[in-house]
Amino acid sequence: MSCFWSWSLPEWAGSPTLPSGALEWATASTTTFALIAAAEIGDKSQLVCMTLAARHRGLPVLLGATAAFGLLNLAAVLFGAALVHWVPRPVVAGVVALLFLGFGLKSVLTREETGEESVEEKPGHGVFVTTFLMILFAEFGDKTQLAVAGLGTSVSPSAVWAGASLALVLTSVLGIWAGRTVLQTIPLVWLHRLSGVLFLALAVYAGMEALPAALEIIRAFR
Repeated sequence: MSCFWSWSLPEWAGSPTLPSGALEWATASTTTFALIAAAEIGDKSQLVCMTLAARHRGLPVLLGATAAFGLLNLAAVLFGAALVHWVPRPVVAGVVALLFLGFGLKSVLTREETGEESVEEKPGHGVFVTTFLMILFAEFGDKTQLAVAGLGTSVSPSAVWAGASLALVLTSVLGIWAGRTVLQTIPLVWLHRLSGVLFLALAVYAGMEALPAALEIIRAFR
C-alpha cells in the first residue's frame, strides 16, 4: 500500500449524523473502493502479486493476497489506528526488509537451465502461505490501512471493509494477469532476475524506514 498517498476524508465521512440505509452503505463502500483502488494501482502489493504469479499458478497467489487483505482490512476497521501502535513500525519495516532481501537474492541468483523453460509449480498451499505472509508483513501499518481505519470510525465498518477488500482484490487480479502475460514474452530466468531486483529495491526501501530506529538502539547500547 502506498506510503506516499496523502489521505483526507471526504466531507460526508466526517458527519456524525450520517443516515443509515442501503444507499448510504453503497455510497460508503463505493467511495472506499475508488479511493483504495486508485492508491494501489502500481504499488508494491500489486507488484508482489505480479512477480509471484509470473513464477507460480495465479489462483493460490490470488487467494493468499485476498486472505491477507481481508485480514488487514478487518483489523483496521475493528481496531482503528490503535492497532498500528501495538507493534512499532520500524520493527515491521525490518521484518519486511529481511523478507524481501531473502526473496530478492534467491531470485537474482537463479541459474539458467537448459531445455524448455516452464514455471516452477510449487504446491498450492506453499504459494498461498508465501503470498499471504509477504503481503501481510509488507502492508501491516501502512498508510492505506490507516485510511481504512479512519473511514471505519466515521461510516459503516462493513461498507468500508467491503469496498477496500474488493479494491485490493481487483488490483491483485490485475497484477496476476500482468505477471502471467509478461511470462509469455520474457525468458523465465530473466523474469526471475527482474523480480529479484524489484524485491531488493523494496528491501532497501523498507530498510531505510527501519534504519533510524536501529541506529537509536545501537546508540543506546554504547
